[in-house]
Amino acid sequence: MSYVFDPPAPPSVAMAGGGGRFPVRRIFCVGRNYAAHAREMGKDPDREPPFFFTKPADAVVDSGAIVPYPPETSDFQYEIEFVVAIGREGFDVGREAALDLVFGYGVGIDLTRRDLQLEARDKGRPWDWGKAFDQSAPIAPLHRVNGGRHPAAGRIWLALNGVVKQDADLTELIWPVPDIISILSRSMVLKPGDLVMTGTPAGVGTIVAGDKVTGGIDGLGEIGIAVGKPIARRSQRVVRNGPESE
Repeated sequence: MSYVFDPPAPPSVAMAGGGGRFPVRRIFCVGRNYAAHAREMGKDPDREPPFFFTKPADAVVDSGAIVPYPPETSDFQYEIEFVVAIGREGFDVGREAALDLVFGYGVGIDLTRRDLQLEARDKGRPWDWGKAFDQSAPIAPLHRVNGGRHPAAGRIWLALNGVVKQDADLTELIWPVPDIISILSRSMVLKPGDLVMTGTPAGVGTIVAGDKVTGGIDGLGEIGIAVGKPIARRSQRVVRNGPESE
């Protein structure tokens, strides 16, 4: 097949213990899936049907990365997440069969431009500018499902510069993994390479350049990133064959 320019390398996530990388197809995120976090965001934590938003596949970045402070925000925030990696195709899957689609699990951070997200939310607009920006989905190496055992409990935590800010348990998920997968699969065909970030506990907060963010989930290892300086802006003018720096 011929392309008009060379396509980029497919986004991927490392595997724990090596042995290749997991190619990323799509990233689904569950909103307000811990009651305490729903409250801190000013919402009712009652068990209403879950809602979802997405991030682009190329938002993934490996643990250990330096993530530049993103543009157009003054409220850059962290959210630790339990990540589910899909390894089998499924559509309209029942809750009892949902875990059969799972390839593995990991730890991720949903980086958020909170001011842009809340502005969009309050105006009834999509969250994309607050959630789906470059390098907004750091994900640690994934762990394959081990002997049919699927994590349903275990500590999930995040620390900012060594101080714990988020500290909860996977049992606190309002909608656990089988429900999330089953509900997602009613709307679209889930396929190998899809990732699901299952929501964050209470304790989200602001980060700035120079901060170090670490976190982990029992049995799934840890993740760590540093916040770098903003990417330097430069003016551009449009020319016939594409943008050209002035």
